[in-house]
Amino acid sequence: MKYKIFNLLPSFGTNTYLIWDEKTKEAAVIDPSAPSEEFIQEIRNLKPKYLILTHAHGDHIGGIEYVKDNFDINICIHKEDADALADPVKNLSYYFDWSITAPKPDILLQDNDDLFLGSEKLKIIHTPGHSKGGICILTSNFIVTGDTLFNKGIGRTDLSGGDHRTLINSIEKKIFSYDDKLEILPGHGPVSTIGKEKQNNPFVGTKID
Repeated sequence: MKYKIFNLLPSFGTNTYLIWDEKTKEAAVIDPSAPSEEFIQEIRNLKPKYLILTHAHGDHIGGIEYVKDNFDINICIHKEDADALADPVKNLSYYFDWSITAPKPDILLQDNDDLFLGSEKLKIIHTPGHSKGGICILTSNFIVTGDTLFNKGIGRTDLSGGDHRTLINSIEKKIFSYDDKLEILPGHGPVSTIGKEKQNNPFVGTKID
């Protein structure tokens, strides 16, 4: 599986990903943070199939409508975050003075769902803690962790739907169960690996009562 990273919303530093199967060119857009014609042109070189959201916060969803207007693509989000797409207060964009009402999802995801780009499988892993419906997306050679796990950091847990103990559980019991060599593609910041985060992330390993 191939990927390319885009920074469509520099003020938030949100990572938007375009991932694709090399053989079929079937592709998925992950967390389109803002409208971008340059990004649209990149997608045109592939066969877009899914638009997947790791969660429904405003800095990850601002480009959904623009992508949807240009392509026949299925919007996918975990069922616990779905209602926030159309609610600027729930998706927090109201507080950024940028009220987003995104289109309704086409596919409601659950833990352990599988999506396919050609023969490549995308496994959906429910990782609540930053939001109730936060997910990570596992492929054969990397995992998109959204705002669950960063390079030497973790997602905020002081926002609506967040919970610190739940987030640590999601990381340690789910994400850290995969191979140390697996590459991590976070929602913000540089890429890492699971092994590096086990060794260097100061937030993970907190004792959970």
